[in-house]
Order: sequence, then C-alpha cells, then structure tokens
Amino acid sequence: MPVSSDEVLQTLFRAAIDAARAELRLPGHLPCDLPEPPKGRTVVVGAGKASAAMARAVENHWSGALEGLVVTRYGYGVPTSRIEIVEAAHPVPDEAGRAAAGRILALARGLGPEDLLLCLVSGGASALLALPAPGLTLADKQAVNRALLRSGAAIGEMNCVRKHLSAIKGGRLALAAAPARVVSLLISDVPGDDPSVIGSGPTVPDLSTLGDARAILAKYRIEPPAAVVTHLARPESETPKPGDPAFARSVTSLIATPQDALEAAATVARQAGLTPVILGNAIEGEAREVAQVFAGIVRQVVGHGQPASPPCVLLSGGETTVTVRGQGRGGRNAEFLLALAVALDGLPGVSALAGDTDGIDGTEDNAGAILRPDSLARAAALGLDAKASLADNDGYGFFAALDDLVVSGPTYTNVNDFRAIVIDPGARTGAAGR
Repeated sequence: MPVSSDEVLQTLFRAAIDAARAELRLPGHLPCDLPEPPKGRTVVVGAGKASAAMARAVENHWSGALEGLVVTRYGYGVPTSRIEIVEAAHPVPDEAGRAAAGRILALARGLGPEDLLLCLVSGGASALLALPAPGLTLADKQAVNRALLRSGAAIGEMNCVRKHLSAIKGGRLALAAAPARVVSLLISDVPGDDPSVIGSGPTVPDLSTLGDARAILAKYRIEPPAAVVTHLARPESETPKPGDPAFARSVTSLIATPQDALEAAATVARQAGLTPVILGNAIEGEAREVAQVFAGIVRQVVGHGQPASPPCVLLSGGETTVTVRGQGRGGRNAEFLLALAVALDGLPGVSALAGDTDGIDGTEDNAGAILRPDSLARAAALGLDAKASLADNDGYGFFAALDDLVVSGPTYTNVNDFRAIVIDPGARTGAAGR
C-alpha cells in the first residue's frame, strides 16, 4: 500500500479520533473510589461536543443512582436513560444553549455538602453554556462571539472574553455548587491543556482578569455592545480566583488530550512502515503562516532527510486561527491545506490531511480535507486559482471542487485539530516548487 495513499491518511485520522473516545477514556477516571462516597445525590452536568458521549459512558459504568443534564451541539446527541441530553448551537450560541445552561446552574445551586456534582466538559462548551452574566443578553454574547470568530483571536483569548461575560463559566458553576463535592472530567481541545481554558473552565479558578478581556477586545478592534463595555468595567464582574473557598472540594482530571491522539496516530504510522515525527500538540498561529513553516520542514525532509527520512509522516495538533477577510467558505484546516498547497507548489510525493477531531472544520459540514501532489494541477484544469481561493478564505470551495473534502460526521469527541503530512520516497525537490 503506498504510504501517501488516502487510506493511510484516513487511517491515521481515525486512530487519532478513536484514541479520544469517551467510552475508552472516561471509565478509569470516574470517582467510584472516593474516600467518602456521596451520601446524597449524584448529579451529572456538562457541555461540549463530546459531553453526550461522556454522559453515556458514565451511565454505562456507574452503579449508583444518577440524574442530570448535559448540552451538546446539534447532531451530537446520543441515547441515554438517566442523564438528559439537550442539543444547542455552536459556535454562535442560541436560546437552547442559554436555557440549558440556566437549568445546569439551577441544578448546581440545589446541591448540599453530601452531594456530588460530576461535571463533563469538552471542546465547544464555551458556546453551548451560553448563560449571560446579569445585565447582558444573549444577543450581546452572540455579537461578541461572532466578532471573535472572525478576528483571528486564539482560543485562549476567545475564552477569556467569554468567561467574563458569563454567569456560569470561569469557575462560577463550582461557586454555585459549593459546598457540594465537585469532580470535573475534561477532554482537552486547547493548546496546553489548561483546564481554565477548556470550555472556559466552569468549575476551575480563573487567572485571567477583566482587564485581560478588555485588552483582547481592543487588540482585535472589536467594538462590543454598550452593555458589554459597562459589564467589563464593573469590579464585581470579576471571575473567582485561586484560593476561593468554593474550590476547596473540587477535583479536576484530564481524560483525553491532543497528545494522546498524536501518539495513537504515531503507533499506527509505524505499523504502516512510516517514521512518525510529532512536531507538537499545541501549535497556534494563523493557519496560512503555520502552513508556510510546515512547508519548510517538508522541504528539509525531502532535501536533507531531517528530522526524518522518507517514508515518514509529520504529525501535529493544536488550534490555528483564520483572520477572515474574504467571502469564501472554509475552516482553519481547509485554509491550512490550501496554504500548504500554494507553498509546496506541486511537490511530488507529498500528501496531507488536516481535520478537526470533532468532525466539523469551523462551521462547515466537513472535518477537513486531503491534499495530494496533483491537487494544484487538477484545480488548474478546473479553472481554479489556489492563490485566489486562499485570498478569499475559500478552502472549502477549493477542496469541494476537487472532491477532496473529508466528511466524517459527528465523532462525539474533540481533541482539537489533527494534521498529517506523508512524505514518500519518491518526493524530490527538483521536480517542482523550487
């Protein structure tokens, strides 16, 4: 089987996703062996694209009484018997998410010292737990969210703003649950795996400040609604910080991370006869600029056998950003691949896949796309100009025309972006793109 085939790339992508599935990762982290098992209620709450699958895994492996509610993206629900699943909008929140977040906060407020709150958080929770802080409306949050999504802000910056506009994120869910015991199980979709950034940290203390949130809006020249300006200027709008007594009975565990996914893909790569090189699990920056750097690494492999000789695969994760200036369609993974195509200029023997492990690249219906050595030639035959498509932020349109989109449907997990660049022994710099 050729090392650069679509099948190899797809197999690596599936391995990365499978390594982060809740049914595999969650059972070993359940608080079934607490020093003091809960004498009262066990209430399960959560949010994110993996939260429904996480809730089902809890039901499958928890022997005691359970109740609760989690909110996930439309199309990401799964059958459960004891924990209610609500679907809502992502990445721009809607009324369904606002209502579900309000119910989750009410569940937490109803707990006492003998109760346990089991909180399941994964990527997407920031938009799905859309409960505005007092004085703000859902429309205020939607306006800020849309502006952040188009700005090129990093996920940590976006979530800093989001948690300071929320009545439930940034540690406020734990604040509401005190004095109950709180156990949080997280699937990380953020570079660095910081629990306070994953889902905007509803149950963990927040080190960021109102001043940070204001500075981020100013950095990206975002003019928020007047109510948001007023809210961010009020000291009482600050999030709870480390040392707050609300966190005294709170424990947080990471059950799956981007590194887990990359290591699983590396194992499969070795089995396929490829030398895996993990370049990093927390790569950030503009997608097209990251592609330029990766193109340079590819040429180093082809020309000098460094950091590995072909056949090899360069693996990476993290979350790039796209500053939207054009009118095209496409998420950050399609943009990365389109920029990589332009930078490699038809370099023989190099194929790549970039996709979001949640199954959705931005707001489109694809997880990502595949780049082949002949992608530019096939596009030219169709009258497509890759550079023009890139300038218009139209990675989706470009790869859709080539029938090279990767459409996985919901994966029920989310450990951020996955990128694999396969370089086979036939790659050579002399044939193209010098």
